[in-house]
Amino acid sequence: MKKQYIIGLDLGTTALKIGIFDQNGELVGVSTQEYQLITPQVNYVEEDLEVYWNSFRAGLNELLTKNSLPPEDIVSLSFSAQGETLAFMGKDGKPLRNAIVWLDNRAQKQADELRAALGGDEVCYRVTGQVSFEACWPASKVLWVRENEPEVFAKIDKIILLEDYFIHRMCGRYVAEGSLLCSTTYWDINTKKYWPEMLEVLGITEDMLPEIMESGEPVGQLLPDVARELGLTTNLTVCTGALDQAAGAMGVGNIHEGMISENIGAALAICVPVNKPVFDPNRQMPLHYFPIPDTYMIHTFTNGGMTLRWFRDAFCQMEMGVAGIDGEDAYDIIGREVMQVAPGSDGLIMLPHLAGSNAPDVKSNAKGVFYGFTLLHRKAHFARAIMESLAYIVRRNLEALESMGITVSEIRSLGGGSKSSVWNQIKADVLGCKLMTMTTKEAACLGAAILAGKAVGLFPSLDEAVDSMSHVKNEFYANPDNKAVYDRCFAAYKDLFKSLDKVFDQY
Repeated sequence: MKKQYIIGLDLGTTALKIGIFDQNGELVGVSTQEYQLITPQVNYVEEDLEVYWNSFRAGLNELLTKNSLPPEDIVSLSFSAQGETLAFMGKDGKPLRNAIVWLDNRAQKQADELRAALGGDEVCYRVTGQVSFEACWPASKVLWVRENEPEVFAKIDKIILLEDYFIHRMCGRYVAEGSLLCSTTYWDINTKKYWPEMLEVLGITEDMLPEIMESGEPVGQLLPDVARELGLTTNLTVCTGALDQAAGAMGVGNIHEGMISENIGAALAICVPVNKPVFDPNRQMPLHYFPIPDTYMIHTFTNGGMTLRWFRDAFCQMEMGVAGIDGEDAYDIIGREVMQVAPGSDGLIMLPHLAGSNAPDVKSNAKGVFYGFTLLHRKAHFARAIMESLAYIVRRNLEALESMGITVSEIRSLGGGSKSSVWNQIKADVLGCKLMTMTTKEAACLGAAILAGKAVGLFPSLDEAVDSMSHVKNEFYANPDNKAVYDRCFAAYKDLFKSLDKVFDQY
């Protein structure tokens, strides 16, 4: 049987990644194209949309040339996309200004205006699933453009997100899907329609926004001119994709209630599929739409792997030097040192909040803390304490989920943190349940490819697509001998955070 290939396109914040997969989930090739964001002043983060497109074109050309793939055998494409990055299009189908990237926080005043106009953060949560009106959400930025760039606002034909821009450029339709729309705060997660009261406050109409589809649906074929430009054919079907974290969850097979995926990259992200909308009575756990129709996702994130990277760069010059000579990863050397330290780090506890703390312990001015070190402790203790602290954050999320009636029995791990066997074992021990890593190194691209394969009928169902393309690599089981020490250390972690609440506010 002739092989067919699928493109999973990951539209990242500082780099675009293209993965080409066969229908068995085997990664044929991957290309990463980095770009620089535009930061004209404090809190402003933008990007020229042409930079994203040119990066895609360059990466795709690299892959097609290197792997000698017949273009006619590439049958579909879908997306894993950064959320919230916003574009404003004119009637000619061209952008009216640079895209405003999700990191941009210029619209704090407008977020406050929306909070006042629409009844407060509780209303925001109940309608959109997002716990509060924030400067980073697209609704706030639409209002900012209206108030600060009226000449642009007057020319707007469509307001779209980054995935929507690529879909439009590829096949000429303005289409969006719920996993990205839910964090715009102008989409109602309950009705799966645009929020009329918000549109009225923003001064926009529904026809200025894209048509709404589900994730993993075929949108159309590549336009002839675009096919020629990209070196592909018009037989390729462009499909709706998903939020990057949701795509990553799908790429590691996390598609059913009772499962959770944790992704330790620069940030620590948690994704928990649920079968119906579940709102946190404490309004700490955001609710998102998932890339499966009428399925939802509890999704939180906080700073994660950047904590271990900070430690490596600040204190592990020797390990980095040895790695440079031997061609080894410095993190692997650190991991071997960590293995020599007993669980619980001999009483050393860390709060890893180098850039504040997010859900479920929201504290924007929280700081990093090492507590309990003595003359006994060495560098490896501190490294292990960092790894354990991030496992404690995942456990805090599991506690919050349990209070909402959500039980988790299996964890899928992805991101850089999943490469460390010692860290994976720490997480399994702290969490007290099975943790699985997957064979693919490109979970977000694979998740997009799974959606694309299902959309064009390569698989009869999403379950079969996941079973065919997502494969378990290793399983880690909780060591019961470590339960008592980690229960004690986790309690100490929570007590320490609570005790320092006022200190964080004062210093």
